[in-house]
Amino acid sequence: MRPKERILAALRGEAVDRVPWSPFLAYIWETFPSEIRERGQLAFLQDIGADPLLRGSHCLFVKKYRSCTLREEVRGQEKFTRYETPVGTLQARHVYSQLGNTWFIVDHPVTTAKDFEVLTYINEHTVIEPNMAKFAEDYQRLGDSGLYLPIIGSESKTSFQSLLEFWVGTENLVYALMDFPEVVEATLAAMQANSLKTVEISVDAEAEAFIFWEDSSTTNISPGYFARYAAPEINAWGEMIHDAHKLLIHHACGHLRALLPAMGQTNIDCVESISPPPTGDIELWEAQEILPKHIALIGGIEPTVFLQASMDQLETYVAELLARMGTQRYILANSDSCPPGVSIDKFRLVTQMVQTKR
Repeated sequence: MRPKERILAALRGEAVDRVPWSPFLAYIWETFPSEIRERGQLAFLQDIGADPLLRGSHCLFVKKYRSCTLREEVRGQEKFTRYETPVGTLQARHVYSQLGNTWFIVDHPVTTAKDFEVLTYINEHTVIEPNMAKFAEDYQRLGDSGLYLPIIGSESKTSFQSLLEFWVGTENLVYALMDFPEVVEATLAAMQANSLKTVEISVDAEAEAFIFWEDSSTTNISPGYFARYAAPEINAWGEMIHDAHKLLIHHACGHLRALLPAMGQTNIDCVESISPPPTGDIELWEAQEILPKHIALIGGIEPTVFLQASMDQLETYVAELLARMGTQRYILANSDSCPPGVSIDKFRLVTQMVQTKR
């Protein structure tokens, strides 16, 4: 089977010639030598013999603000992002982590009921437009060498998760839902309308499947909040995507044990980046037992294991994982991301293992 055929067959529960092996290169990619990066991720994945699954490869829409000016200023290790509107201004502050090679939000821009109203205004004055030319060109060039997973959602995740991560923060959002729930829910409705528009646009592309970066975890969302606020939006996306005979993939990289029953009731076709402890809190074969049989899984190699295990230890770990998971609706990957420092030899070892196991 060719990589694209193998990946799609696994996602759909069809017969495969072997388990697909689709590494996730987040975080490690920027640390590779320039001669590797210049050739691109597809070339690297092909060189190591993997099945290229290019997560979040394209955004098939463009988001334009009307009556909102976006300003960004970096002062040393701090970054300030301002949203200036006729009804008020919101500002977020991020701090750069040298160790993590990323920016972490430390001050969320929305705290008061008035701030929520400003965010509602921003969303009500946002335009979502198609932006498919680059994807159409790349899709034809990729052919059956791999699978693109374009991103959906106006902020790449459900509106509620976006409030948790980007705009409000978990603690303040819980208080806001107690103090002025109608204001919060009005904001959510405006955000959800924009996100649904991204799906309406995206399903017209040739893509076979789509992903959203939900980052689901009980470290920042309860099963009750997920079922009430995130699941309905996911279901609306899934209904539209399934009507187009395409697949919806839910990126969930945190503590999922208590969330899986609610996730299993949504219109998703796959949970991507599910991770064992210590990054996550459930083994993949346990998740396989909890979720409905029609939901595929991607992941399984825990990030710290991938980094710290010796070659022999990694071989034993992956062998057990493959033996337990089988080939039905399963794609092997390093879960969530790849820590800088994982050797390319480890990628090649896993390739050898999946190619020799039938």
